[in-house]
Amino acid sequence: MPDTLTSAADVTSVRAALRSPRRLTTEALAGLVTALALIPEVISFAVIAGVDPKVALYTSCIMAMAIAFVGGRPAMVSAAAGATALVIAPLVSAHGIDYLIAAVWLAAALQILFAVAGLARLVRFIPRSVMIGFVNALAILIFSAQLRHLIDVPWLVYPLVVAGLAMIVIVPKLTRAIPAPLVAIVVLTGAVALFGFDVPDVSDQGELPSGLPTWMLPDVPLTWETLTIIAPFALGLALVGLLESLLTAKLVDDITDTPSNKTREAWGQGVANAAGALFGGMGGCAMIGQTMINVKEGRARTRISTFLAGAFLLVLCVTVGAVVGAVPMASLVAVMLVIAVTTFDWHSVAPRTLRLMPRSETAVMVVTVVGTLATHNLAIGVVLGVLTAMVAFARRVAHLTRVDVVDEVRDGTAERTYRVSGELFWASSNDLIHRFDYADDPDAVVIDLTEADVWDASTVATLDAVQAKYAARGKRVRVIGLDGASLHRLEKLSGRLG
Repeated sequence: MPDTLTSAADVTSVRAALRSPRRLTTEALAGLVTALALIPEVISFAVIAGVDPKVALYTSCIMAMAIAFVGGRPAMVSAAAGATALVIAPLVSAHGIDYLIAAVWLAAALQILFAVAGLARLVRFIPRSVMIGFVNALAILIFSAQLRHLIDVPWLVYPLVVAGLAMIVIVPKLTRAIPAPLVAIVVLTGAVALFGFDVPDVSDQGELPSGLPTWMLPDVPLTWETLTIIAPFALGLALVGLLESLLTAKLVDDITDTPSNKTREAWGQGVANAAGALFGGMGGCAMIGQTMINVKEGRARTRISTFLAGAFLLVLCVTVGAVVGAVPMASLVAVMLVIAVTTFDWHSVAPRTLRLMPRSETAVMVVTVVGTLATHNLAIGVVLGVLTAMVAFARRVAHLTRVDVVDEVRDGTAERTYRVSGELFWASSNDLIHRFDYADDPDAVVIDLTEADVWDASTVATLDAVQAKYAARGKRVRVIGLDGASLHRLEKLSGRLG
């Protein structure tokens, strides 16, 4: 039996997929479905950003094809995204498209610098409860984004959506040779064309491009003023794009049981954004919903599907734009509704799970979800969730510190020993100073830290303060039991913190 690493490498191997007609077909069809699902989403993000839909579509084509080569997570799709659109919208409104392109260039450079600095490795500090909140918020956002296509529309839209949902559920039980979403899109498009149904279609979302993208350099003055204008937006674009991309990569890792290179993904996002900016792109990051279509519904596992998603998107828009424009939105809504339902972690909100789960972890999940829904920005929700998790963890660990008091007589002299156990850091050590009886303790006091660890300067400062309080009363204190890094930290900092 092959080992796990070999199996994982084979699953995501482009060479292995090219040798297998069946796998290659799966990758190609997954890329096609993803490309079709990208079009209306990307156009809607262009509206949010205040740019021409063609700009967003070109950005998506270039980014998807570029990230297929330079990204660290096979089968993940990057394109013009909603989170990045929210970041850049004020810049476009105030200064125009040229300043946007300059900001994307700067954001790309920052992402590459962040990757070199190892920022991508910080993703391992994101707790599971935040990831669950991220997934659930994602599902809710995908679901809610479809509601505008179901409100104030012709009544025929509803039976078409139901038919699409039925096909997506039933087709996999009959065959997995063709992705069920593709079947639903083709059948519903054919039915609408055959019977002449008057329902909203992709062309209603915005004008599709009719030619290939061209080089475009920003026409902005190379001055300090320009830098001060674009820098805040570039930094926001870089951080939001990296956070969403790395979290999506982690999610795909879990779904596919295959690892990915987060550092490579980080600088790959920078390279992909730079490539998009060459053609006047608006910037982007991993597209979570479309990645789920590619990976979960299309069962894609390699870079082939990502590249073909971008290539198909370009070909479809340029050569058969009229056909793509005729795809009913009902078919794409059905696909995205299934993605929303299957992405949501229903186990996390089951009554039994909520009873068993610590309240602090449930609170972290809720904060992540609420923060995301309130701001419509997954990155902000995740940051709020991580901050909540940090506070909850610090509070929980702080309460695990225990102080036991032992009175002894050593060589005829009364001595009191305080045995401290637990993790000592800023949250727990702040209360430590109040655990000693300075006035009534004997002249000899021992603080035994054998069962404790000193983690920061705050704890050293607290121990110094305790010794100072005893010294002011003419009493002698010995600190014993530390070794290793804790002892080194105490010896290095004690008496030097003011």
